[in-house]
Amino acid sequence: MMRKTDIVIIGSGASALQTAKILAEKFQVDIVTKNHLKNGSSYKAQGGIAAVTSDEDSIQLHVQDTLSAGVYHHQPDNVHTLVEEGKKTVHQLIKENFQADRALDGSISLGLEGAHSRPRIIHAGGDATGQALVNYLLDSLPEKVTIHEYELAYELLLNEDGECIGVKTKSKEGKTTTYLASYVIIATGGAGALYEYTSNCPDSFGDGIALSYIAGAEIADMEFVQFHPSLIYKDGQTHGLVSEAVRGAGGFFADEEGNRLMEGVHPLGDLAPRHVTAYEMYKHRAKGREVYIDISNIEHFEEKFPTITNICKEQGIDLSKQRIPIAPGSHFLMGGIISDVYGRTSIPRLLAVGETACTGVHGANRLASNSLLECITFGKLMAENLLCNGTRQHNFTRISNEKKLVNLPTLMDPKTLQKEMFRNAGIVREKQGLSELLAKLPSYRDIAAVDLDAMDRSAIEQLFMHITASLIVQGALIREESRGSHIRSDFPSMKEDWNNKWIVFKQRNYHVRDGLYEQHQIAGNVETVFQ
Repeated sequence: MMRKTDIVIIGSGASALQTAKILAEKFQVDIVTKNHLKNGSSYKAQGGIAAVTSDEDSIQLHVQDTLSAGVYHHQPDNVHTLVEEGKKTVHQLIKENFQADRALDGSISLGLEGAHSRPRIIHAGGDATGQALVNYLLDSLPEKVTIHEYELAYELLLNEDGECIGVKTKSKEGKTTTYLASYVIIATGGAGALYEYTSNCPDSFGDGIALSYIAGAEIADMEFVQFHPSLIYKDGQTHGLVSEAVRGAGGFFADEEGNRLMEGVHPLGDLAPRHVTAYEMYKHRAKGREVYIDISNIEHFEEKFPTITNICKEQGIDLSKQRIPIAPGSHFLMGGIISDVYGRTSIPRLLAVGETACTGVHGANRLASNSLLECITFGKLMAENLLCNGTRQHNFTRISNEKKLVNLPTLMDPKTLQKEMFRNAGIVREKQGLSELLAKLPSYRDIAAVDLDAMDRSAIEQLFMHITASLIVQGALIREESRGSHIRSDFPSMKEDWNNKWIVFKQRNYHVRDGLYEQHQIAGNVETVFQ
């Protein structure tokens, strides 16, 4: 089946919907998502939207908090754009009647979360901000937006000029659809489900990163995977998370005896950056000790945090004991497809936005609630730029890539890969474990030869899991230091010679370069990654 449209957006989270809402003023937009429309990390997001809205706050403070939490591994200009334009975007959102939570006096209620110096977190529905935002954006979509559910995007199409001209998708029944478009936007979210414990949806495998990598796009910062310190833990499994807003409201990390675990560890205590708190919880659990969020200081907890309350009740966790059992798990990928604040990637007419993109705004560890801010702000900037400067594609002559199905090395089943990733490329890494895991993953030469048309959907997803995992593992192996969320037990300190260095993957090679973008690349520092 063939479908021609103006713009295809792959993904259905907040960034995809915000972008589609604005683009539909001028273009025909098709949204393609591999699952149900609301099955995504945006919809599940308990945290809020970080933005400067009070007189006690400032752009400078929000920028500084972002840089400090991310250990200054940023593209500073993009951070300033995120915070400055984010303030405007949030004001517009509220003006358009987004139902943010309000205090008794009618003012917007502002929460405090980890590593923030001021209360600036806007919530909706208590701890259901993501759900409220996605529903709001869905209700705002114009008729010119067509949504296609349960289609997996598996191959980007390029023309003879190297421009992206479309994408192939595969339905659950195996039906293939080819979309031809003037622009393709990747908004597929992160890759948290590569790990055994995660706050993400169970099919968040980094599909958009994998298919963009195969097409030749540049990928960076894959070693920086954020682990949230407080996923609800019961019977050896995690079940959603305890939002950082709980600690902002007075909750704290505790052991089985009720002792505070973050005292003396960090100046911000229980509201320290996530890479600090996750590492502390990891160390306690590694000693065979259980860890908890103590909620005894929070009045009317069930009213303030209905989502967390419902999860606990479903799992048989008795909240009358005033503590919730937790464990750290994968939460957010700081790396992804290199793009600018307008979504432009290294492949013309291929754009990326949201968690799947790497703009350098999150550094080595994302500041809490900057993710939804990124989705709506950069989605808006990208869409407005296309409205002003977008052009029609006239050359739909596809490059013919002769591929034949090869016998791939035996791939690990998903659960085995998830356990291996958590064990060897999780919160703490070291050379031997990373090297052994990398040896089990397919090489670029293997994946470049695969005829994806001949594979069924589940096999493609499994392959994409391994491709994204390979990029994370290789990045973690190359960066011989500890920085933010990337913790190497064999290199426990930050190294000055790794300051402002980005590991950039492009097909079978990687570059270590100063600055995120191509113009800063150090000539000659190129090595082969996958033999």
